Amino acid sequence: MDRKLLLIILDGVPLRNWRRLFGNLEGWVDSGDAQSWTIRSVLPSISASCYASIHTGVSPQEHGCTGNGNVFRLSQPDVFGQVRKVGGVTGAVAHSFWSEFFNRAPFDRVRDIEYDEPGSDSINHGRFHTMTGYGLINQMTPSDVDLFATLSNLCARFSLNYGMLHTCTLDSMGHRFFHDCQEMDHACVVMDEMLAPFIPRWRAMGYEVIVTADHGQDARGHHGGRDPLQQEAALYYFGPGQGPPGDTVLDQLQLAPTILSRLGAPIADTMRGEVFLR
Repeated sequence: MDRKLLLIILDGVPLRNWRRLFGNLEGWVDSGDAQSWTIRSVLPSISASCYASIHTGVSPQEHGCTGNGNVFRLSQPDVFGQVRKVGGVTGAVAHSFWSEFFNRAPFDRVRDIEYDEPGSDSINHGRFHTMTGYGLINQMTPSDVDLFATLSNLCARFSLNYGMLHTCTLDSMGHRFFHDCQEMDHACVVMDEMLAPFIPRWRAMGYEVIVTADHGQDARGHHGGRDPLQQEAALYYFGPGQGPPGDTVLDQLQLAPTILSRLGAPIADTMRGEVFLR
């Protein structure tokens, strides 16, 4: 496999915050360096359920993860496994739920927090965090610039074909402060500024890049239901592929088959979403 792609998931960012506060990403849309669409999450629009659907391409009603308290090793084919089938190298920098879904469960902090397993049929290079102790007073989230740097390190050291990064900072901030406040505005601007230098760096390394969220959040910092604020986010794509008109609303279940299509990996029969990049 000679194609490369990175998926960057900023947890819990509603569409209006992307458009209003992420000036670097929106600027690249204006300059023609990126394409952007609205994307709608599965239901329930709960983090773990969305994580599972993003990589399996099937709904929670099919994969069975009904929320954050119901995390297990999924049985459906997923993006990591499909890339591995054709010899691609995979990596993930993310919350430990991702390791449990796509590598092994339950999560063992000593064994699974950092590993390099070239023979794995799922995630070859994992760097995970648990956010143990998370609550209103202490978010327990790593610095995002450190996560971006860690993914870049894995790309450089191991020549990843597919790399995924997930950060909960903005989701945690939204739950803590809600969305109509200076704290949330500032957090989004800081995220945009931290992420921006890495995108041209990843592109120079030969990666196509997708930046999106797993779900949104409403004005009270909630998600899980059907409210557009809870379900809708933005998706930004950097690369040579051509997507649909800008006013198209993508379905989250389209992500897995689209990523595999870009990488030249086989799309599992269970992934029935329409590929949106050609």
